[in-house]
Amino acid sequence: MAEKGPKPDVQSGGSGITEPSLPLIQARKICKRFPGVDALQDVDFDLYPGEVHVLFGENGAGKSTLISIFSGSDKPTSGSTKFQGNDVEFDSVQDARKVGIKAVFQEFSLVPQLTVEENMYLGTEVSRLGKIDKKKIQKEAAAVIKRLAFPLNPAAKVVYLSRAEQQMAEIAKAFAGDEPSVLIFDEPTASLTEKETKRLFSLIEQAKKSGVGIIYITHRMGEIRQIGDRITVLRDGKVVGTKSTGSIDDEQLVEMMTGRIFDQIFPRIQFQVSEKLLEIDNLDLVSKLAHGVSLYVRSGEIVGLAGLVGSGKSEVGRACYGLEKIRSGDIRFEGLDITGRNVSEILSKGLFYLPPDRKEEGLISVRSVRENMSLASLVLPMFSRLGLLRHKTELLHTESLSEQIDLRPRGVEREVEFLSGGNQQKVLIAKALCRGPKLFIFDEPTVGVDVGTRVAIYGFLKTLSEDGAGVLLISSDLSEVLHLTNRVYVMHRGEIRAQLEQGDISEENVLRHYFDRKAA
Repeated sequence: MAEKGPKPDVQSGGSGITEPSLPLIQARKICKRFPGVDALQDVDFDLYPGEVHVLFGENGAGKSTLISIFSGSDKPTSGSTKFQGNDVEFDSVQDARKVGIKAVFQEFSLVPQLTVEENMYLGTEVSRLGKIDKKKIQKEAAAVIKRLAFPLNPAAKVVYLSRAEQQMAEIAKAFAGDEPSVLIFDEPTASLTEKETKRLFSLIEQAKKSGVGIIYITHRMGEIRQIGDRITVLRDGKVVGTKSTGSIDDEQLVEMMTGRIFDQIFPRIQFQVSEKLLEIDNLDLVSKLAHGVSLYVRSGEIVGLAGLVGSGKSEVGRACYGLEKIRSGDIRFEGLDITGRNVSEILSKGLFYLPPDRKEEGLISVRSVRENMSLASLVLPMFSRLGLLRHKTELLHTESLSEQIDLRPRGVEREVEFLSGGNQQKVLIAKALCRGPKLFIFDEPTVGVDVGTRVAIYGFLKTLSEDGAGVLLISSDLSEVLHLTNRVYVMHRGEIRAQLEQGDISEENVLRHYFDRKAA
């Protein structure tokens, strides 16, 4: 007879669950040890049919490790897991999928040279008379994507897809084939637009009604309120507590996760503004994703460039760094025309761009922390002499930077791929700090990181501004825009729709221009 777990106390606004007799997943005393690290320590967890159970915690808290065990991509060091009352220990992801557990990981598992539809049915190919039935796969894949209402071509090769499209393809994989019993989502909305996110949440709600259990990892507290029934908070590999969404507020969640009170998240910044560093005048891009854009950034200030995903704000930042083709307009840095110059030239002038996708564009995952930190600075005299790398100087400087950014663990010889997402973001920031630029362009710097890392990043922004650097903060996170900037430009459909000075920066004003609404 299977042991019954504690019945969930659901107080959310969703369809919820009504005292089921048996959990879908019942984990007890789960431990996972890596060399020098206890990733999970005596974790208990239950998932019931028809609920969304949110895993919440800082990067490195153990969330991804726990779902990797449930999904078959890893095994526990000790402890037990039951699925529908039966003891299980999966040897592979395929084993878990066979019983109906499907996962959408933060790290994509797509094969680049295959099409979307081929990836969707990889390992579970539809066959006829011993041969893969390509026509049926095409038909079923098209039906799934239509159901999801994603702007995704099932015949497109993954290698040519944007990160957002790859995210859609991963989600589509989870809904392809046999209906799941359990769906696991790890930060699935990080690259999705508001419309795409709403569609995903609608499908999650449908899955709940049909009895599917859903494990959902997110750092966005607004999402917890939208779809979550229960929340389990992890800290340092241990369960801090499990609560219904209706029984705990955001401030309490933050305190459970970090030990900090909510008011400590955003620092007070003393802006000492001086001369103009960056000037953009009537910028039009070949991609047509931004047009007629004019803005400026001065030393000692943090300027927000806000807007929804797809508004064109990221493309403006990339254009400043020579990563977008410019049709017309001018970009000047310290009065010098840098329009259309390459990355190396722009970097040498003292401008640094930090991309939102740290793994694809910002870092080399198979290289060490030290190599990633110093990569953009090796041409500087302090790191090289007569064409030879000064290894000792590089080591000492990167070790100092690792302390400055509070990298955990501290060692600079560890490969970046083995760090948590939050620590990887810190390494990207250290890469910029190593170069010592005058202007930093941060593009969505807190995507996929926990509250603790957010606090650290916001502290870096404060320090940079108060030390006299200029910062252009490109963000879809309204709270960042409201609390960190002294001026804000709001973009909508490729255009600047508003410039707000510090006294006019409010949630109402920013949101109105997000959606290009007229004042009441």
